[in-house]
Amino acid sequence: MAITYRRMVPGDAPLLVNIADDVFDEAVRLDRLMAYLDAPGHLMVLAFDGDLVVGQCVGVVHYHPDKVTELYVDEVGTASAYLRQGIATAMLTELFAWARELGCEEAWLGTELDNDAANGLYRRFGGEEDTIKYYEFKL
Repeated sequence: MAITYRRMVPGDAPLLVNIADDVFDEAVRLDRLMAYLDAPGHLMVLAFDGDLVVGQCVGVVHYHPDKVTELYVDEVGTASAYLRQGIATAMLTELFAWARELGCEEAWLGTELDNDAANGLYRRFGGEEDTIKYYEFKL
């Protein structure tokens, strides 16, 4: 069966009933999913093999008073059984197209230095590496 891709919108939460084990970092909670899809500027592209979710790519549109509108790519995940099939590339391509339609002029993301697969993917898109320090806060 061919992989299909879908831009998720409010009301699409019921489509995520059958998710491959390692697509998301943790179990998807319906309340969180619905809040995410309902929030303006929150973008989610999913890859399906039939009704099985085998990939996800999410981002958030950021509006600034002093900079161009940009997309923060929050996560890209593909089920391990579906790696190296172009799924992450297709999802990121779709996410970038959607972001351009919404007025984004730039996109950015962060990944681990030792994540060779992710770094290779982002280099293929022409991403320019930068050195940054990452901070995490508990709120």
